[in-house]
Amino acid sequence: MNAAAPSQPLSEKAIARAKAKTFAVLSTLLPDGQPQNHVMWVDTDGTNLIMNTEVHRRKYRNVAADPRVTILLPDNENPYIFSEVRGRVTSEIRGPRAREHIEELAMKYMGTAYPAPIQSERVILIISPERVYDHERP
Repeated sequence: MNAAAPSQPLSEKAIARAKAKTFAVLSTLLPDGQPQNHVMWVDTDGTNLIMNTEVHRRKYRNVAADPRVTILLPDNENPYIFSEVRGRVTSEIRGPRAREHIEELAMKYMGTAYPAPIQSERVILIISPERVYDHERP
């Protein structure tokens, strides 16, 4: 993965939304430069945003080719209030930890074990923020 540009820390609001049961929108770039959006579960370590996918999926192939992403974290009560985080996938984690992480996310979002069959290999995407914007007006 490519090195990140100068970063801006996650805001307290972005961290709170990522820790909550927020359905985030991940925007990646297709090979032709068109954006592609994905509704995804999200997590944070307080410094980075963390997402989990499989290596055969288009979103993973997109970030492997171009690590620039934007993540929208809408407020669960009012979707006109949100945090937007622009950044880069700066690292990834595979193997048992990635499989454990999807189980943790399933418990957070569904209250149960991850129900879908794993088709390839799980991978955790570590997204380092470069620009953070909190929109507060409804």
